[in-house]
Amino acid sequence: MLQQKDIDHNAPFDWGLASEHYAKYRDIYPPAFYAKLRELGIGLPGQHILDLGTGTGVLPRAMHSQDVKFTGADLSPEQLAQARELSQGMDIEYVLTPAEEIDFPPGTFDAAMACQCFHYFDRSRAMPKIHGVLKPGGKFAILSMWWLPYLNKIARASERLVLKYNPGWTGGGIRKQYIKPRLKWAKPLFKVEHRVFFCEDIPFSRESWHGRILACRGIGASSLPGEKIAAFEAEHRAFLDTLPEEFAIPHQIMMLVLRKQ
Repeated sequence: MLQQKDIDHNAPFDWGLASEHYAKYRDIYPPAFYAKLRELGIGLPGQHILDLGTGTGVLPRAMHSQDVKFTGADLSPEQLAQARELSQGMDIEYVLTPAEEIDFPPGTFDAAMACQCFHYFDRSRAMPKIHGVLKPGGKFAILSMWWLPYLNKIARASERLVLKYNPGWTGGGIRKQYIKPRLKWAKPLFKVEHRVFFCEDIPFSRESWHGRILACRGIGASSLPGEKIAAFEAEHRAFLDTLPEEFAIPHQIMMLVLRKQ
């Protein structure tokens, strides 16, 4: 279990508890996400890329090719077990380690990524480690994709139910965000190369949206007892039964690309 004072009011959480739902329902990044990454120089032929907080290996699996080598790192053995199962036949290496303790030879990677997880890192420890394993001029991409509840009544209703069963959850209520121009924590190791923001409507079925919510920190990765999660599931499914079978949820995608100094 992990705990951070600025996340869920210091309540413990563990992504390993949500691994099965995570593997099945969180591979939702649209083609535009990957196209933009390549446009920004991440995922090009000949590169060796480190994916930090790789989880079930969503990004390495989606971007895998014979010309790009990926290494995924994560601190959850359950997440990596799912990643290895889903990556069969792909040349992707997975390493059990937190971002703050990566141990690769200096200059191993052309680029590194941290998707939907950088806010969990201890920046003071992780940034020097990431800087060290990158080649000169290497890139570090900090990525996120969040649903926008204020733009969508389905997302708002799902969030209200999560909060009903887990009032301490702090992962909801997200509005469009922007990256501050001055990133003191990145200096002097990195300089900002790109800031990207755009919105995409992500398609869901009732089942896949239910699974996506189960795979969030407020439910599946939380320390809620099983009977409380079961009660949430029953109420959430009852709500979803009132909806069309398919719908779309607006998400904001943010990409901050840093270059090694």
